[in-house]
Amino acid sequence: MKKVTVLALTAVTLLTSLNAAEKKVEVQKGIKMPYMEFPMKQGKGMYSTKGKCNMCHSWGYVLNQGPQSKKFWRKKVIKMITVFQAPIRNEDIDEVVEYLYANYGNGKEE
Repeated sequence: MKKVTVLALTAVTLLTSLNAAEKKVEVQKGIKMPYMEFPMKQGKGMYSTKGKCNMCHSWGYVLNQGPQSKKFWRKKVIKMITVFQAPIRNEDIDEVVEYLYANYGNGKEE
């Protein structure tokens, strides 16, 4: 009889503590992402480049490339057009590349 009483009390205590713990836990749904601004350097072609690049990714993606050569930026712009369907017309490629190289270039052509 004592064993049954002890087991019953243990079960009640366990259930009560689980119920109390359950009430204390709050589950939040969704994820809140902080807003991070990545300012662009002022320069010729800035607004055109911003409009074309920011359609698909933040400016942080460009900054993460680090200073690069003109050849690198040209290849990157062409990759964005051919692989990711970036909304950059052929006649706008030079303007975008020149802006990127002038403001985020390493001074090397190759």
